[in-house]
Amino acid sequence: MTSLTRNNYISQTEKLKRDTGDKSYPIWLLVNPKYPAVRHQIWTPVLAEIQDKVFREIQTRIDTTNIYIRNAVTDSGIVPNTLNWWGIEVGEEIEAFREIVLEYKPKVIITFGAFPYEFLRRVFRIKPEKGPVYWGNAILGEEFGKAIKNFDINKINRIPLLHRVNASGKFIENQNYFGESYFQYVGTRIAEKIIENKNELNIWIK
Repeated sequence: MTSLTRNNYISQTEKLKRDTGDKSYPIWLLVNPKYPAVRHQIWTPVLAEIQDKVFREIQTRIDTTNIYIRNAVTDSGIVPNTLNWWGIEVGEEIEAFREIVLEYKPKVIITFGAFPYEFLRRVFRIKPEKGPVYWGNAILGEEFGKAIKNFDINKINRIPLLHRVNASGKFIENQNYFGESYFQYVGTRIAEKIIENKNELNIWIK
Protein backbone atom coordinates (compact mmCIF):
# COMPACT_ATOMS: atom_id res chain seq x y z
CA MET A 1 0.00 0.00 0.00
CA THR A 2 1.52 3.31 -1.04
CA SER A 3 1.77 6.20 1.40
CA LEU A 4 -0.86 8.17 -0.53
CA THR A 5 -3.24 5.23 -0.61
CA ARG A 6 -2.66 4.53 3.06
CA ASN A 7 -3.27 8.16 4.03
CA ASN A 8 -6.47 8.22 1.97
CA TYR A 9 -7.60 4.98 3.63
CA ILE A 10 -6.92 6.39 7.09
CA SER A 11 -8.74 9.59 6.21
CA GLN A 12 -11.80 7.70 4.98
CA THR A 13 -11.75 5.47 8.07
CA GLU A 14 -11.64 8.50 10.34
CA LYS A 15 -14.55 10.06 8.47
CA LEU A 16 -16.62 6.93 8.97
CA LYS A 17 -15.93 7.21 12.70
CA ARG A 18 -16.69 10.93 12.81
CA ASP A 19 -19.43 10.64 15.39
CA THR A 20 -21.50 8.20 17.37
CA GLY A 21 -24.63 8.48 19.46
CA ASP A 22 -27.72 10.65 19.32
CA LYS A 23 -27.51 14.41 18.77
CA SER A 24 -30.66 14.88 20.84
CA TYR A 25 -28.84 13.53 23.94
CA PRO A 26 -28.23 16.43 26.37
CA ILE A 27 -24.53 15.67 26.95
CA TRP A 28 -21.98 15.76 24.13
CA LEU A 29 -18.28 14.92 23.98
CA LEU A 30 -16.01 16.77 21.55
CA VAL A 31 -12.62 15.16 20.94
CA ASN A 32 -9.44 15.65 18.96
CA PRO A 33 -9.16 12.83 16.38
CA LYS A 34 -5.42 12.71 17.08
CA TYR A 35 -6.19 11.43 20.58
CA PRO A 36 -9.01 8.87 20.30
CA ALA A 37 -7.78 7.17 23.49
CA VAL A 38 -9.29 9.98 25.61
CA ARG A 39 -12.58 8.14 25.52
CA HIS A 40 -10.99 5.34 27.53
CA GLN A 41 -8.16 7.08 29.38
CA ILE A 42 -10.04 10.22 30.46
CA TRP A 43 -13.76 9.90 29.92
CA THR A 44 -14.18 6.37 31.29
CA PRO A 45 -12.68 7.13 34.75
CA VAL A 46 -14.41 10.52 34.89
CA LEU A 47 -17.74 8.88 34.02
CA ALA A 48 -17.16 6.25 36.71
CA GLU A 49 -16.81 9.03 39.30
CA ILE A 50 -19.93 10.75 37.96
CA GLN A 51 -21.97 7.55 38.12
CA ASP A 52 -20.72 6.78 41.63
CA LYS A 53 -21.70 10.23 42.92
CA VAL A 54 -25.07 10.15 41.17
CA PHE A 55 -25.93 6.70 42.51
CA ARG A 56 -24.96 7.60 46.07
CA GLU A 57 -27.01 10.80 45.98
CA ILE A 58 -30.15 9.88 44.03
CA GLN A 59 -29.97 6.07 43.63
CA THR A 60 -30.02 6.00 39.86
CA ARG A 61 -27.55 6.02 36.99
CA ILE A 62 -27.05 7.96 33.80
CA ASP A 63 -27.96 6.09 30.63
CA THR A 64 -24.96 6.83 28.42
CA THR A 65 -26.00 4.54 25.57
CA ASN A 66 -26.80 7.41 23.23
CA ILE A 67 -24.33 10.01 24.40
CA TYR A 68 -23.18 12.00 21.38
CA ILE A 69 -19.43 11.77 20.73
CA ARG A 70 -17.89 13.72 17.87
CA ASN A 71 -14.46 14.34 16.43
CA ALA A 72 -13.97 18.10 16.12
CA VAL A 73 -12.66 17.62 12.58
CA THR A 74 -13.04 14.79 10.11
CA ASP A 75 -9.35 14.30 9.42
CA SER A 76 -6.59 14.39 12.04
CA GLY A 77 -4.27 15.72 9.35
CA ILE A 78 -5.92 19.14 9.51
CA VAL A 79 -5.71 19.47 13.29
CA PRO A 80 -3.74 22.70 13.80
CA ASN A 81 -0.32 22.77 15.40
CA THR A 82 1.87 25.59 16.64
CA LEU A 83 2.94 26.45 13.10
CA ASN A 84 -0.46 26.22 11.44
CA TRP A 85 -3.12 26.89 14.02
CA TRP A 86 -6.24 27.38 11.90
CA GLY A 87 -6.64 26.47 8.26
CA ILE A 88 -9.58 26.96 5.91
CA GLU A 89 -10.73 23.39 6.48
CA VAL A 90 -10.91 23.92 10.24
CA GLY A 91 -12.95 27.08 9.73
CA GLU A 92 -15.41 25.11 7.64
CA GLU A 93 -15.66 22.47 10.37
CA ILE A 94 -16.39 25.21 12.93
CA GLU A 95 -19.23 26.57 10.80
CA ALA A 96 -20.69 23.08 10.32
CA PHE A 97 -20.57 22.27 14.02
CA ARG A 98 -22.11 25.64 14.92
CA GLU A 99 -25.15 24.75 12.81
CA ILE A 100 -25.54 21.42 14.59
CA VAL A 101 -25.15 22.97 18.04
CA LEU A 102 -27.74 25.65 17.32
CA GLU A 103 -30.17 23.06 16.00
CA TYR A 104 -29.93 20.55 18.87
CA LYS A 105 -28.87 22.81 21.77
CA PRO A 106 -27.20 20.26 24.07
CA LYS A 107 -27.05 21.14 27.75
CA VAL A 108 -23.38 20.20 28.14
CA ILE A 109 -20.47 19.90 25.72
CA ILE A 110 -17.37 18.34 27.26
CA THR A 111 -14.06 18.86 25.46
CA PHE A 112 -10.71 17.11 25.89
CA GLY A 113 -7.54 19.15 25.59
CA ALA A 114 -6.53 22.43 23.96
CA PHE A 115 -7.72 22.05 20.37
CA PRO A 116 -11.32 20.92 21.00
CA TYR A 117 -11.76 23.61 23.65
CA GLU A 118 -10.52 26.44 21.43
CA PHE A 119 -12.50 24.93 18.53
CA LEU A 120 -15.65 25.13 20.67
CA ARG A 121 -14.88 28.69 21.77
CA ARG A 122 -14.74 29.66 18.10
CA VAL A 123 -18.01 27.84 17.45
CA PHE A 124 -19.50 30.22 20.02
CA ARG A 125 -17.48 33.17 18.63
CA ILE A 126 -15.76 33.80 21.97
CA LYS A 127 -13.01 36.42 21.84
CA PRO A 128 -10.11 36.81 21.98
CA GLU A 129 -9.14 33.79 19.94
CA LYS A 130 -6.26 31.81 21.42
CA GLY A 131 -3.43 29.70 20.07
CA PRO A 132 -2.43 26.16 21.12
CA VAL A 133 0.32 27.19 23.53
CA TYR A 134 -2.12 29.23 25.60
CA TRP A 135 -4.28 26.31 26.72
CA GLY A 136 -1.93 24.57 29.12
CA ASN A 137 -3.15 22.23 31.85
CA ALA A 138 -3.30 24.94 34.50
CA ILE A 139 -5.38 27.30 32.39
CA LEU A 140 -7.72 24.52 31.27
CA GLY A 141 -8.12 23.68 34.94
CA GLU A 142 -9.11 27.27 35.66
CA GLU A 143 -11.57 27.17 32.78
CA PHE A 144 -13.09 24.01 34.20
CA GLY A 145 -13.61 25.77 37.52
CA LYS A 146 -15.29 28.71 35.82
CA ALA A 147 -17.53 26.39 33.81
CA ILE A 148 -18.73 24.63 36.96
CA LYS A 149 -19.20 27.87 38.89
CA ASN A 150 -21.21 29.45 36.07
CA PHE A 151 -23.16 26.32 35.11
CA ASP A 152 -26.61 27.23 33.81
CA ILE A 153 -28.99 24.49 32.68
CA ASN A 154 -30.78 26.99 30.45
CA LYS A 155 -27.64 27.51 28.39
CA ILE A 156 -25.15 25.34 26.54
CA ASN A 157 -22.39 24.68 29.06
CA ARG A 158 -18.83 24.22 27.80
CA ILE A 159 -16.76 22.04 30.15
CA PRO A 160 -13.06 21.47 29.34
CA LEU A 161 -11.18 18.40 30.48
CA LEU A 162 -7.57 17.44 29.83
CA HIS A 163 -6.67 14.95 27.13
CA ARG A 164 -3.87 13.43 29.20
CA VAL A 165 -3.36 12.80 32.93
CA ASN A 166 -0.33 11.07 34.43
CA ALA A 167 -0.48 7.53 35.72
CA SER A 168 -1.22 8.55 39.30
CA GLY A 169 -4.31 10.43 38.21
CA LYS A 170 -2.92 13.66 39.65
CA PHE A 171 -3.55 16.91 37.81
CA ILE A 172 -0.46 19.04 38.32
CA GLU A 173 1.56 19.31 41.49
CA ASN A 174 0.88 22.98 42.25
CA GLN A 175 -2.88 22.58 42.09
CA ASN A 176 -4.76 21.82 45.33
CA TYR A 177 -7.57 19.35 44.74
CA PHE A 178 -8.03 18.43 48.42
CA GLY A 179 -6.36 15.05 48.07
CA GLU A 180 -8.57 13.96 45.18
CA SER A 181 -7.28 12.62 41.89
CA TYR A 182 -8.07 14.60 38.76
CA PHE A 183 -10.77 12.08 37.84
CA GLN A 184 -12.39 12.30 41.26
CA TYR A 185 -12.28 16.07 41.26
CA VAL A 186 -13.81 16.74 37.85
CA GLY A 187 -16.18 13.77 37.98
CA THR A 188 -17.61 14.85 41.33
CA ARG A 189 -18.06 18.48 40.24
CA ILE A 190 -19.81 17.50 37.02
CA ALA A 191 -22.00 15.05 38.92
CA GLU A 192 -23.02 17.74 41.39
CA LYS A 193 -24.32 19.92 38.55
CA ILE A 194 -26.11 16.99 36.97
CA ILE A 195 -27.78 16.14 40.28
CA GLU A 196 -28.78 19.76 40.88
CA ASN A 197 -30.52 19.77 37.50
CA LYS A 198 -31.73 16.17 37.43
CA ASN A 199 -35.29 17.11 36.54
CA GLU A 200 -34.14 19.07 33.50
CA LEU A 201 -32.04 16.27 32.03
CA ASN A 202 -33.53 13.33 30.16
CA ILE A 203 -30.52 11.07 30.72
CA TRP A 204 -31.63 8.56 33.33
CA ILE A 205 -31.82 4.78 33.13
CA LYS A 206 -35.46 3.78 33.23
